[in-house]
Amino acid sequence: MTVGLVTPASNAWEDEDIRFAGDVVRSLGFEVKEGKHLYRRTQYLAGPDEARAEDMNYMFADPDVDAVFCLRGGYGTPRILPMLDYQLIRNNPKVLLGYSDITALLNAIYHRSGMVTFHGPIAAQNFTDYTLAEYQKVLVHGERPVPLGTPPPFEAAPGRVENRNRITRFAGGRAQGRLIGGNLSLMVSLVGTPFEPDYRGKILFLEDVGEAPYRVDRMLTQLWLAGKLQQVAGIVFGKFTEADSDGNTFSMEHVLRERTADLGVPVVRGLMIGHVKDQTVVPVGALAELDGDAGTLLLRDAVVS
Repeated sequence: MTVGLVTPASNAWEDEDIRFAGDVVRSLGFEVKEGKHLYRRTQYLAGPDEARAEDMNYMFADPDVDAVFCLRGGYGTPRILPMLDYQLIRNNPKVLLGYSDITALLNAIYHRSGMVTFHGPIAAQNFTDYTLAEYQKVLVHGERPVPLGTPPPFEAAPGRVENRNRITRFAGGRAQGRLIGGNLSLMVSLVGTPFEPDYRGKILFLEDVGEAPYRVDRMLTQLWLAGKLQQVAGIVFGKFTEADSDGNTFSMEHVLRERTADLGVPVVRGLMIGHVKDQTVVPVGALAELDGDAGTLLLRDAVVS
């Protein structure tokens, strides 16, 4: 099998990092086909918008390419959304894998083509044992139902109390729905555009990095004011990492709980979704079941053939 390697947002700083990403993909057992513009850079973008979109369209058109992995996130994916050939993508469904800024691409393609996409590790990162196991159970083994993002065990340092990798249950109950979501900043950026997914009856999963609690509050409030949070069947919060603030703030837990308290749907926090080394794969568009009492997210659909 062959994986097409693309850079739809930003690029790695050095060419050797791109070659490393190719080696990561080969270590998973695939051949690598590099995008024509894979090594291009234009300031914070991986080349001009037209070039990045061309690589995406080409990989879906190429019958020798079985899957498309994104090298990294960064910024720039929303800029190419109007340039993608969604009919071409619909007619040539393939695994598309990435996260962070790739969120816009994953949700737009699902919305416009109906193709399930995959929020998960980028190519330019090491796969931990946990990440590899999650990748394999979603994209290789195919057993269903299967839990997504269950936190791995951890060892607290002597004399310290840690709450890493714990599940917080904000609201109980069960819900089934198709998955949408990813990076909160990118989901907010899609609101009001032709590429915004339909929130009705969906299970929404969200994560972010480098956003202080008040900024997360602002973005969740925007989704609430736009009526999006009121439409979902359930909410899964992943990791909100590097969320530094000046101390004069609500906690992240307070913000997430308060913004979802009156929705009447199950809400869970702490699954391994986001900018973390141990990372699950979440299929955007697949049917899942959220249990707010057990704190679990079960994938129901077979997502690869």
